[in-house]
Amino acid sequence: MSVMQAGRQTWLFAPAPLLLGSGAVVGKREGEGPLAADFDVIHKDNYLGQKSFEAAEQKMLEEACNLAVRHAGVGRDELNLHFSGDLLNQITSSSFTARSLGVPYLGIFGACSTFALGQALAALAVAGGAAQYVLASTGSHTNAAEKQFRYPNEYGAQKNETTQITVTGAGAAVIGSRQPRPEARPVRITSATIGHVVDLNVSDPFNMGAAMAPAACACLKAHFAERQVAPDYYDLILTGDLGRVGSPLLQELLQKEGLFLPQGKINDSGKMIFSDEPKNLAGGSGCGCLAATACGHIRRRLAAGSLSRVLLVATGALLSPLSVQQKESIPGIAHAVSWEVE
Repeated sequence: MSVMQAGRQTWLFAPAPLLLGSGAVVGKREGEGPLAADFDVIHKDNYLGQKSFEAAEQKMLEEACNLAVRHAGVGRDELNLHFSGDLLNQITSSSFTARSLGVPYLGIFGACSTFALGQALAALAVAGGAAQYVLASTGSHTNAAEKQFRYPNEYGAQKNETTQITVTGAGAAVIGSRQPRPEARPVRITSATIGHVVDLNVSDPFNMGAAMAPAACACLKAHFAERQVAPDYYDLILTGDLGRVGSPLLQELLQKEGLFLPQGKINDSGKMIFSDEPKNLAGGSGCGCLAATACGHIRRRLAAGSLSRVLLVATGALLSPLSVQQKESIPGIAHAVSWEVE
């Protein structure tokens, strides 16, 4: 296997590493949404039987990892690396999950772009010959993230219509150089585009979509140019998570760059994971949003044959409690990973 650099930001993998197995675990609200049938596990109790929401997030992430390993048909002791990150201070949920799994671990942070970042690094390690099997995972919990970045949900603070709701969910995937067992429609990770930080001085932590849309535009522009494909090469371009506010902003920015994506060609996991009821505001967000949607809903659509080529574009808002207290703006980042069926 090998890696070829295309332009400044894009890696092409040939032959491309395989997506061997995935796991998607979500909470109660997500389990009441339109994608409910495609998640592996839906928890009705947001505590998951734990003493804190932070411990619940860690348990959910560990559960998604174990599902992915089982679905991949490999043993945990065969995994060479584990890339993982989350939204909590010092990526605590990921590190404690790694403690339980006992797999060589590299902690990463990309905010809500972490799933694509982990996939890109996993594919790079496999294609470059540094590993045979790699686990990539991430997750978030609404009650844990909200009290760190905004106000605790229990406080009952009023939220405006641009606010996105952090998804209680986790997603994990195993990437490998060969299949332990045959699969009808094997999925390959064919390319990855690593984004750069874009900051247009948006400073409202209740409007993440506006902060991240410019980074998504920059990543998509680089991907199409460097991979030398048109947007219609893909059956679906799935962003995550711009929500109902950031998604139309992305379309406007792309059009200014001369990139016109038909409405049915692009969607956003933040719009998909919850119903469009007013209580769900601008949609979903969080590391678990794209991860659970991709590892559940998208993976099943690829297996069923309704999709063959998908570009996952995970977006992240690189703010922290410290940056908000210092009245800083919100830098955005986006990374893209392509999933294709042979």
